[in-house]
Formats: sequence, structure tokens, C-alpha cells
Amino acid sequence: MNSGFLKAEAVSPRVTVGGVRQNLKQALAALANARARHVGLLVFPELYLSAYTCGDLFLQQTLLDACEDALSELTAATADSEIVVCIGLPLLYRGRLYNCAAVLQNGAVLAVIPKTYLPNYNEYYEKRWFASGDGVRGELCLHGQSVPFGQTLIRLSDTVTLGVELCEDLWVPNAPSTALCLAGANVIANLSASNEAVTKDAYRKNLIAMQSAKAFCAYVYASAGVGESTTDLVFSGACTIAENGALLAEGERFAFDGSRAAADIDLDRLASERRRDGSFGDCAAHAPVLPAVCARVPLPSTPPEFVERVFPKYPFVPADEREKDARCREILSIQSHALAKRMAHTGAKCAVVGISGGLDSTLTLLVCARSLQILGLPAERLLCVTMPGFGTTDRTYNNACALVQAFGAQLLEIPIREAAMQHMRDIGHDPAVRDVTYENTQARERTQILMDLANKHGGLLVGTGDLSELALGWCTYNADHMSMYGVNCGVPKTLVRHLVENEAEHLPAHAAAILRDILETPVSPELLPPDEQGNIQQKTEETLGPYAVHDFFLYHFLRFGTRPQKLLFLAARTFREYTPEQLEAWLRLFLRRFFSNQFKRSCLPDGPKVGSVSLSPRGDWRMPSDADCAEWLDF
Repeated sequence: MNSGFLKAEAVSPRVTVGGVRQNLKQALAALANARARHVGLLVFPELYLSAYTCGDLFLQQTLLDACEDALSELTAATADSEIVVCIGLPLLYRGRLYNCAAVLQNGAVLAVIPKTYLPNYNEYYEKRWFASGDGVRGELCLHGQSVPFGQTLIRLSDTVTLGVELCEDLWVPNAPSTALCLAGANVIANLSASNEAVTKDAYRKNLIAMQSAKAFCAYVYASAGVGESTTDLVFSGACTIAENGALLAEGERFAFDGSRAAADIDLDRLASERRRDGSFGDCAAHAPVLPAVCARVPLPSTPPEFVERVFPKYPFVPADEREKDARCREILSIQSHALAKRMAHTGAKCAVVGISGGLDSTLTLLVCARSLQILGLPAERLLCVTMPGFGTTDRTYNNACALVQAFGAQLLEIPIREAAMQHMRDIGHDPAVRDVTYENTQARERTQILMDLANKHGGLLVGTGDLSELALGWCTYNADHMSMYGVNCGVPKTLVRHLVENEAEHLPAHAAAILRDILETPVSPELLPPDEQGNIQQKTEETLGPYAVHDFFLYHFLRFGTRPQKLLFLAARTFREYTPEQLEAWLRLFLRRFFSNQFKRSCLPDGPKVGSVSLSPRGDWRMPSDADCAEWLDF
């Protein structure tokens, strides 16, 4: 299997100022360690072979000769290997000295990239020793080998193109990595020597993350560390790897024996983002073409068994509690302000909601209550309708009624059993046959009641269906599928649960207790009768599989266009409590249902987008209803 990952490592071993042989020894040890762990790209700090803080020693030929000899020995150590190594050293080119990054693979120097922007302010004094590589391009003779010199793309495989910049190049408005990425690079290596100062680390990480986001790339950053001169400055060995705005790995700063950060870069995800973003393509169309060299050996993706990257089990939900709380509040604000705007625009006198005692309708009630507060309307303007049917249990019925009362909304009870029986008699359906007709009769009866009540009271029927149900088609066409405005259409089931859970933390004890019991209730449409003990018999996740797994599939499938084989690989690494056979069955079910139910999504009511994944037919997802899924099931 092509895993689609590249294992990259930023490393900052202990360095000795001017001690080239000692630095080479450390570099060789780091190289051996990386090869044993199937690292594909290894990045050292700026001027690592000499150390960054040599000062006027850079003008000594002895130091320069020693660095060139060490480079030759390190290059030889990469023979018979696919690993790509980026290491910093001073090199002479046409009589001028440059601060360079040498890119090595399989016993050869692929290219030498000189630093473009040389800081010469505050504590920096680089122009005293080095020339800028801006616009410099040619061939450098190293140990009898002609090597490209200047800003160059390095094509490592069909899926990886490497660009290199050095330290200050990242901090300037016109970073070389921007042009490199527009010209085709999707991985940037930065060989750096960034000293420490109070608050600088956070700023530096933000800069790295933002550049990776703007350029839709992975950014591998290795900075000078322990062993550099402390005459005036301290270097921490900051090592950071970012991918499209997200920090994947950080090394320990101030580690006395050196620092490293390793991460599996998701190349498929980067390619997906670039395909999706038309503005990136527009910029790339006007970017200058850069020269490129090819790797001596095509760099394969990381073998699946060596992929160490961990993917969140709940990709829609932040793991950090503080961040989760802020996210939940933001989402509720998006939903409630969207509904308030729609009610104000339509002149709706009230909001109408079908309340079932389940998660989705509970979240809808919470959103509606906030919207009324925004509009300065009393809680009585929320009309909640409970419609007991054949599958309604005492638990959900009582929770629905108690919740409405706790919020001071209007409660209207309209049983649907008699109306559903009459309808089945009218169409000649035997109610003993508890098939899809039996279930959908109830669902459509409920929607008819809600629509008519909204008309009667001059109100707006607010839909309860969530993003996961829309993806799986787990909604009855022209029943719970339809409303006048759908506030949950951008919220997947796992996030619905956390939103309700979070709201329970901020409500009075009585209301919070109701929400917690709703959270513990099995997810069910309650369209089939309960068991003999009056408990819910029809449990959605027993039919579909866990919503956590389906939301995981949904996120990676929609957000990044992840291939089914890779989806299964990621799920198997993430959901170890399930067997590979279970996960494959659920993935096939997800794909079949996703394709076959597009017709329901093609005519969705309006509703707010809240995150990066949306199925609105007017915005993020436009798909023919009769597309075939055979190619996706062939894995």
C-alpha cells in the first residue's frame, strides 16, 4: 500500500563551535538513527557543520576546507540510501562566501541552496561574512562533481517536491518558500539559527504554521541549539514540523544532548488542499518557473507499518478542554445568529421545533432559545411540539417535556398514532408490516404537523437534522429531511453531543440533569415499538455502526478526498477497539449510503455552515445524484 505519508525529521544535535569533525560525528549518528526509523527527509540546522556562531572564523580557509571535507564524508554516508539530508555549511562560490544548505541523497549532492536574506540588524551581522544568494544561479564543483547552485526545486518523487530556505528567509515579507511552493514544492525545509528571547518561541511557531497554511505545504524547521556560543546569545535547538497550518511535532527546547522533531507528512492531504483552493492555482499561474533537479533515487512513501502519526478519533471536536469550550460557544453563536437573522428577515413571530427527547432536537431547542434572546423575544415565542408515536418511550417523552418546561417555552402535544394508522389504511398498508413505509408514515406525519403549525402561527419551522444524518441519508425524504431553516446542517453527530454536553456545564442543575440524561439515551428515530420493558428497541448505531467512526470517515473523505484504502488504514490505527472487518464493513456502508442519498442533499433547506466540512448543495458540495460508487468500493 502507498501510505501517502513522508516521514520527516528536524534534528538539532549538540554542536561544537568550529569543531567540524565533532559536528560531523554527531551528524553521522543522527543520520544512522534516522535511517533505522525509515525517515525520508532529515533536516539539520543552519551552518551546522561549522556552527552558526563562528564569527570571523568564517573567513578562515581552514574552517571552510574542513566543512567541505566533512560534507564529502557525510555525502558518502548516504550512499545506497533513499533518505534525503539537508545540512548547513559555509561554501565558496566564484570567490564569494555563502551561507548554504546542501541537499544530499544516495552518495551525491543534489543541489546547494544559498541563503537569500542576510540579517544585519540587532544581534545579527551576517553581511560581514556572507553574500546573498538572491538571483545567483550556476554550477558549483564539489569533489569533482558539478552541483546546481542557487534556488532550486528538488523533485524527490512524483508526490514530493522539496524547496529549501534558510532562517531569515522565512521572516521576510517575500519569503522564498512562497515562490518555491507556487512553482511546485509541497515540502519546505528551513535550516535555521534562531536565538531565544522572551516570547520569541510562540511567535516563531505561529510564523511557521502560517507559512505552511498560506503555501499549502509541509514545513520542516530545524534551528541551532546547545553548543552554540553563548557569548551574547542562547540557542535552544527549536525543531518544529507544520502541515497546512497545523503543528505536527515540536522538539524539546534547551535539550542538552540535542533536540529533534519527527512527523509523518500527509502528502495526499496537501495535494487535496491545493486542488480545492482555486486562489492558490491562480497565484501559481503567474509565478516564475524555477529550475529543478531530480533525486537520484525516487523517494517512496513511508511504509505503513512505520507511520507513527496519530489522527484524532473525533476530528470535529478539539481535544483540549479549553479550546473545546471556546469552539462550542462559537458554534452556538454561529447557529443562533444565523437563525435570528432568518427570523428577523422573514418576520417570523415564533420558532417551531419538533422535540423528541433526542440529541438533535435538544440542540435545536438550545439554539432557538439563544436566537430569541438575540432578538429580544420572550421564551414563549418558541413553540415546541412533541408528537408521540409507535416507538416513543417514556424516557424520551418525559425528557422532551421537562426540557421545554425548563426553558419556559410553549409545549404542545399532538399524538400521531391515530393519524398514522388512518394513513396506512388509506394507502392499504398493513401496520403489522413494520417496514420503511411503516416508519416513514410517522416521519412525514410529524413534518406535516410542524409545517402547518408554522403556517398557522406565522412562525419558522426549524429543522433538527445533523450533518452525519445528511451524509448517510439517515433521514426521511420530505419529512425530517425538510424544514424552513436547518440550524444543525453543518454539525456532525459527535459534535452535537459535545455541544449539548458543553451547554450542560453552564446551565442550572435541573436543566443540566435533563441534558445529561438525554446524552445517555441511545440514539434512535423511535419509529419502531419499544421492547417489553418499554426501552428503546431501534438503536441507530446498531444498524449503521458507531457515529464516531462514520464522522471520522466523513471528515477525511470530504475534507481531503482521502482514498478508501487509506481511510481504512487511518481508521484501523485510530479505532483499535474494532476489528478490521468491522471497520471495512462500516466504510463500505458509509460509501454506499453517501452516494445513494445525494438526492436528499440536493434539495436541502438553507442552514449555516459552521466548520470546514459542509454538504450544502449551494456551497461546499455539488455532486450528481446518480454518480456511481463502484470505483470507491474497489479496495
